[in-house]
This record gives sequence, C-alpha cells and structure tokens, in this order.
Amino acid sequence: MNDHHLRELARLCGVAPYWNTHWGEERAVAHDDLVRILGASGYPCANESDLAESRALALRSNAARTRPPLIVMTSGQALRIPADGIHGRIARLVMEDGAVLDMPLDEYADGYVQGAIIDKTGYHRLQIDQQETLVAVAPRRCFTIDDIAPDARMWGLTAQIHALRMAGDGGSGGFAGVSALAASAARHGAAALALSPTHALFASDPNHYSPYSPSTRLFLNTAHIDPAATFHQTQIAAAANIADIGHDMARLEGLDLVDWAAANATRRKLHAALFENFRGDANNPLAANFQVFRDSCGQALIDHARFESLHGHYYGGDFMRWDWRTWDTPHRDPRSTEVEAFARDHKLEIDFNIFLQWLASRSQAAAQKCTKDSGMRIGLISDLAVGVNSGGSHAWSRPSDLLDGLSVGAPPDPLAPQGQSWGLTAFSPRGLIDSGFAAFIATLRGMMAHAGGVRIDHAMGLARLWLSPLGEDASHGAYVTYPFEDMLRLVMLESHRHRAIVIGEDLGTVPQGFRERLESAGIYGMRVLQFERDHERFREAQWYGRSAVAMSSTHDTPTIAGWWRGRDLELREALHQFGPGQTRASEDGARAHDRHMMGEAFKGSGACHGAPIESHDGERAADAATAFIARTQCALALAPLEDVLAEIDQPNLPGTVDQHPNWRRRHAQRADMLLEAPSVAARLLAMANARD
Repeated sequence: MNDHHLRELARLCGVAPYWNTHWGEERAVAHDDLVRILGASGYPCANESDLAESRALALRSNAARTRPPLIVMTSGQALRIPADGIHGRIARLVMEDGAVLDMPLDEYADGYVQGAIIDKTGYHRLQIDQQETLVAVAPRRCFTIDDIAPDARMWGLTAQIHALRMAGDGGSGGFAGVSALAASAARHGAAALALSPTHALFASDPNHYSPYSPSTRLFLNTAHIDPAATFHQTQIAAAANIADIGHDMARLEGLDLVDWAAANATRRKLHAALFENFRGDANNPLAANFQVFRDSCGQALIDHARFESLHGHYYGGDFMRWDWRTWDTPHRDPRSTEVEAFARDHKLEIDFNIFLQWLASRSQAAAQKCTKDSGMRIGLISDLAVGVNSGGSHAWSRPSDLLDGLSVGAPPDPLAPQGQSWGLTAFSPRGLIDSGFAAFIATLRGMMAHAGGVRIDHAMGLARLWLSPLGEDASHGAYVTYPFEDMLRLVMLESHRHRAIVIGEDLGTVPQGFRERLESAGIYGMRVLQFERDHERFREAQWYGRSAVAMSSTHDTPTIAGWWRGRDLELREALHQFGPGQTRASEDGARAHDRHMMGEAFKGSGACHGAPIESHDGERAADAATAFIARTQCALALAPLEDVLAEIDQPNLPGTVDQHPNWRRRHAQRADMLLEAPSVAARLLAMANARD
C-alpha cells in the first residue's frame, strides 16, 4: 500500500501522521499503527480498495454540505447551514421556549446557506423543507465564579469519596461522608468540595475500583449510596438486621484500607433488603418519584441495568468472560431477542439495578443540597474521567459512540519513555458528529445535574487525544483530532444551563494555544504548585493568574508533607521506579534542592516566615503550601484533604496496580470531625483569611 496515500488519508480523517516529541523532534507514526488507528476510527485501509473507499468517505464528510443532526453555534452569530438538499428559501426556527422565527436563507459559494443572527441560547428546532435539525446556540463563555460573585477569590477542598469515614458506611466512604465533610468545610468558609469521579464501575467485580476506569459515565457508582438520603434510619436499621450484616459492617469500618470485595458484598445485602421492603410496600410514597426517575433516564438506564445483570451472569460463572466481547454472540447485541429474553427472565434483578441508580442519584442530590444549605457558593465539583473501559456498559450498549480497539494515553516523555496507555477508550469523533453529540451532551448533563461545577480530566481530549492500538504500548500511538469548537460550545451551553463552573485539567503536553482558548471560553485551567517551576525556581504566588485554579497537589502526585519528607522517593525506591542513572542518593540530593526552591517561593509570597522548614517537618510544609495557594490571584484555590491533614501517603501512585494501596486509603477520623483538629483548623483559617 502506498505510504503517501495512507498518510494523506490520515490527515483527511483527523489522525496526525507525524508528531513532535517532548524534545521537539518530529516522529512519523508507523505505517501499521496508522492502519489500525484509522480502522478503529471507521476508515478501514488494510488494502488499496479499502483505502480508496475510506478516502471517498472522508472527502464527503469533510465537504460539510450535508446537514448533521446537530448544528452548534455561538450566540450573536448568523446561522450557517450546509446547503446540500436545501430547496426552500425560508427556514423556521422554533425556539426552546416556543417562540418562532421565520428567516430568509442567503446562499453562499462555500457550500452553506446563511440565516438570521441568533441571540437566544438553548436547543432550538430548525425546520426546512419538512426536515428538522437541532440547533444548539451557546453563550460565549461558561458560567464562572464571577457570575456567582464578581472578583471573588473562593477556596475549597478536594476529597476522595472512598476515604471519607462515617459510622454505618460499611467500610468505604459515600455521599453521607461527602455531606458531612461539606457541612464541616462550609463552617470554615469553604465554597466548594471537589470529588473523585462518581461514575458507575462494575458491580460484579469488586477488584475493579479505580474511579478513573468507569463502565459508563452516564450513571453513578452505587458504592457511594447514602441510604439515609431516601429512607428513615429505622428502615435502614431494620434492613441491616434482616440482612444480618452488623458484625461485618463493624469489622469493615474499623479497617485502615478499604476491603472492596467485602464492603461491596455487605453493602449489596443491605441494599437488597431495602429493595425488598420498598417493592413490598404498595403505598410507598416514594414510588412515584422512583417511576419519574426511571422514565426520565429512559433506554440508557435500562441498558445499563441489563448490562450489570449480564456482566454478573458471565463474570460470576467464569472470570475469563469479564469483557462483554467474550459473551455468547447474541448477548453482545443489546437489541437482540436473546437480550430481551434474558431481561424478562431476570426482571427482578434488573429492577434492583435500576433501584440502585435511583438511590445513588438521590444520594448525590442530597449531598449537593447539603453544600448549598451549609452556605457553599459553588458546592460539589464533579470529576469527568477522560474515557470509559471498553469492556463496560457504555461500550456494550452504544458501541458506535466509542473507538473500539484504541486506548487513551500520552506520548513518550522523560517520565514515561514508552508513553502511557490508560486502558480506556474514548468518544469516536465521527460518532459524535453522526449522533448529534448525544452521548457527550448526556455525559455533561449527568456530571452537572447535582453539582456546582465539573472538572474535565485531561481536558486536551476536547481537542485531541493520544490513542494507541490495544495490546501495544503508547509509543505506537498517534494524535486523533476532535471537533473542538463544537464540543467547547456544548460545554459552555450546559455550564450555563446548570449554573456550573468548569475546570479543565490542562497538565502535561498541551496543544499550542489550547490554554488561551480555554481561558477565553471561561474554563479554568489548573496550576499545581509542584509543577509550576523551572530549573531555577518555583513560581511565586503572584505569578498564578485569575483564570486558573490553584492546587497544592493532586490525587496522582505526592502529598505536600510526603513530598517534603521524601515519602514518594521511599516508595519509588522500594518499587524500583527510578529511571536510568537515578539512585536514591541522587534523588535525595535533587529533592533537597527542590525543597530549598519551594521554601524560597513560600517566603517570597509571605506564606512562610522564620527559619527554613526542616526536611522532616511535613506539618509546617503543609501549612506553607495551603497558605501559598490561598495567596494566589486564582479565582479558586483547592486544597486536597490529604494536604490539609498533612498526610504523607498519596491516594494513587501512577505506574502501580497492586504494588500500592491505590484508591483504598481511609482517613483516620470521621468525615464530620476531620477538620476539627487545631492544626487543621489553623490551616483552613489561614486559607480563609488569605482569600478575603
């Protein structure tokens, strides 16, 4: 096959045939890798015939003369419509509020016709020649902190939900702990509580507990259910008694690490008993609310509930059949008669799965209400993972939404010479356009429904993603382009509709001009203390701009106290994670230099006074770091709970699977008491004073 023609096809399809390394060197994507990436993107090119057909398809798609299911535009612009198939000269736009606008259409030579300027934001229906197209009109910026309180400098905390300890939680944290922590943080003046992802995982597989590897992002992790958000304590106690789980719950709640298998099994017994009581009560006052939830979620909820049951059926019988692509062929198709028959035979179990999602939704809503009732001006900030597991619910129920056979990651760099492959699949760019961005819009709405904000993990994915074929390391990848401006406008529109701020995780390799475009769109970037540096210094607080969120650390980095004391170096040495030429001695020397530079930044910003912070004094380092981010001009400063508590162990250690207790650590105190220790309260007071 002609390599030049293959690379030409790649450009037409939004797959970059070349890329620049961290060191500025241009590299060509290997021929075979391009073939696999293009094939997974819907453009087969295994031979010359396939290549020719895919080229013709790409040219037709790029011509953009055919009306897509959804036209996305910005308020104040003229409506532009692909001209192909348009015969009439008058269009009607039925606004979301029912108002009607009839407009003449002017013809343009670039394959479009143009209508009137549209100022009203929302989802409107465009009618031409008895055909209807949806038009999404977005504001020019997202909803921002200035829309809540102009020029305010707010602060908040970030927390890993599983780590929040509460009496009766059965061994892992949930929305009850979120509510308790939020109420406590609000009393100290916090405006926001940013959470780890709440996406649905795999109920039948307790070993799959990373919140960043979801089965679907359309529904919730039922491990976080707070039964008290729906039922009275007497009902919960009665269900626990019926399930006979008192001893197990007490044992699990006493552990320092989450025992996911035992906690999930115990929790499921409790939920099953609640379900039996609920369905057995013919006069239950919540029955109507349950039915409204079920109806509003529609087929997507039914599909997810069926997937959960099928997954339990196959994986429970043979752990090698975890992935739905290993199931019996008829069960791989959610619309098959065999799946319908399975659903009839397992109706009670599927209803139980729907019941769990209802409880989870009510739990999340109750937690957000608690934040607002407590006085938080933003409330919960949800976390949108970059992709989904290709063996999960979304990939089974709506495969055309996703890129089957490709894994999201990052290209090789000094920290990961082979690159990073995260084992997640992502939206298909072609699938997004062909479906009118339906799954993307549904995902945004789910993330903002019960939150005052959303953090978009690896926000560069709005513009491009590094994707590699499954089974290969990330050095075999390529950048795949996404419809950035359309996706950005939809984020802006949904942000305003939900009055939710948006944070974009813009760390790592960022396309040129990307951060500037996020800023102009009202999306806050992230400025993490440990990364804001060069070889000579850490940047002082005055350098951090208003259009970003200041943070001392993240879930993937060492805590401040741990970094200061070298806890991360201990772990890397024990796990043989040092790179070529690195030794513990050399890393200790580099860390001593870095501590000095960070200490100078603390002093220069007024976050630390007196003698230099000793290498063993993680508490004082945590004092200085939280005070430092509070002194920045960023509109929002977020302190991870681990830094507020001066803990030394980080929630997740990248590059490990089971060598480190990732996503299992629990805080020592109950969530409602975590912030009451004098040293912790003093840190929060310093943050609050610096933000006023």
